[in-house]
Amino acid sequence: MARKLPRKDVVIVGFGWTGAILAHELTEAGLDVVAIERGPWRDTATDFNIGYMPDELRYAVRRDLFLQPVQETLTMRNNVSETALPMRDFGSFLPGTGVGGAGVHWNGHTWRFDPADFQLKTHLTERYGAGRIADLQVEDWGVTYDEMESAYDRFEYLCGISGKAGNLGGNIQDGGNPFEGARKREYPLPPMKMTYAPTLFAQAAKSLGLHPFPTPSANLSKPYVNPLGIGMGECTYCGFCERFGCANYSKSSAQTTILPVLMRKSNFEARCNSEVMQVNLDPSGKMAKSVTYVDSSGVEWEQPAEMVLLCAYGLHNARLMMLSNIGKIYDPQTGEGTVGRNYCYQTNAGMQLFFDDKNFNPFIAAGACGQTVDDFNGDHFDHGSVDFVGGAGINCIPTNGRPIGFRPVPPGTPRWGSEWKKATKDNYLKSFAFSSQGSSYAARGNYLDLDPTYKDRFGRPLMRMTFDFPDNDIRMSHWVSDRMEEIAKALNPKKYVSGKRNKSWNSVPYQSTHNTGGATMGANPKTSAVNKYLQSWDVPNVFVIGASAFQQNAGKNPTGTVGALAFHAADAIRNQYLRNPGAPLVQA
Repeated sequence: MARKLPRKDVVIVGFGWTGAILAHELTEAGLDVVAIERGPWRDTATDFNIGYMPDELRYAVRRDLFLQPVQETLTMRNNVSETALPMRDFGSFLPGTGVGGAGVHWNGHTWRFDPADFQLKTHLTERYGAGRIADLQVEDWGVTYDEMESAYDRFEYLCGISGKAGNLGGNIQDGGNPFEGARKREYPLPPMKMTYAPTLFAQAAKSLGLHPFPTPSANLSKPYVNPLGIGMGECTYCGFCERFGCANYSKSSAQTTILPVLMRKSNFEARCNSEVMQVNLDPSGKMAKSVTYVDSSGVEWEQPAEMVLLCAYGLHNARLMMLSNIGKIYDPQTGEGTVGRNYCYQTNAGMQLFFDDKNFNPFIAAGACGQTVDDFNGDHFDHGSVDFVGGAGINCIPTNGRPIGFRPVPPGTPRWGSEWKKATKDNYLKSFAFSSQGSSYAARGNYLDLDPTYKDRFGRPLMRMTFDFPDNDIRMSHWVSDRMEEIAKALNPKKYVSGKRNKSWNSVPYQSTHNTGGATMGANPKTSAVNKYLQSWDVPNVFVIGASAFQQNAGKNPTGTVGALAFHAADAIRNQYLRNPGAPLVQA
């Protein structure tokens, strides 16, 4: 029997980017808020200390900041004809755990999605006809870019993003991304200083008539004080961003942008090392009354609340909805149900270059210091003559030269021994890579549900992931890889190696921690689990915030859009929901 606790106004499940944003916004509105986090407390000064934070073995290899399969895993298969089996080790993607979530160990690429991304089904149908997307299940998001612009702006200024605007109020700006949606004002900080590899990449891209620009970065180019009065430091280009917390207070995270203010509030509490088991509904099944969680001692607690916000990692949001009977689980055979629908990923490919006459000093790096070409992303080019929709950004962002993991050697090099050592020595300073990050468009057979066989340590069904790259996305990725090869040839290396993306999706090699969908947003409850404000269609005092809301994924990192959706939902709760608690919000 769970021990019942005093009632709160709001209980937040998960305490990463979205949980911290919502907690701050709702405590500012005077609400009493508690956040429940499965992992440990993490703070910059104590957990990311400069004395031990650049420990590649602990953090990059042994994955100290990541969710471990013994805590929670999932089963996977490529299609319904296969039997799903549990992931015994996370490889393809690496969910975070602990306070700050995946926002602790990210690289810092901070994008806005294109205006067309939010109305993708309408846009593609009007431009190319319904037949072009007949094999896909793309949907509109129920919200427009113009509605999201101010929320994007708030997240960028909270984080102190370094970048160069390409479109200010409809006026294209030199040096920025000419394909982006219009923004009201410039980035809060100028771009980062470019290292040698992205500088050469940009020169080669320009020689081909392309439009390279500095990648928008949550690694700060200058000292910064954000709108909450929290000061951050300038990036030192240490090369320990991805898979690491930032000891220098110069990579944006909940720890460096929100928590110093939030944790001082008397109407906020964080409970760590506590796993939420389910959201409890009232007898009608139409309202949430509490959540049940288990603490680190194995004691079960019930936390009543007027409102429940699911702010866990997107995959966990979807699973918790399924375990709590919030909405109907998607069935690909009938097309009915919405929870688990439109799971998407990212369709990436790479290009490695080797030189004899250049020194790139790869250890001078940052997670998002680089150059991007967006000419082939989204619908930035006419797809009339190609056999796919969607696209990819091409990114030259050398993130590190760490001694264990960074070992670029040409194909055919032995994996050990004197020849491998010599190749490592010869190529360490003289190689760099660039990559394409491609859209992942929804297909009827890609989805999430509960596994009928395997259970977690509490006896709950594991989530089952059924996914393979749609043929459309593979054709897109191959076409963009050909464009990457043109850039590679323009750089005139000694050798280049193209790593094209092919079927089938394999859960073993790392690819991207950009899992999206499963609790998608929209204007139609038959094709979305939450409305445009991320409020559950079925249980209106539950809001589900995160990349789980994406109807499909664009050729960009999701974090900027996740942060913007958190502000978008917070505004709706503060300005609409609190005036009439428990009621569905009007879809204006």
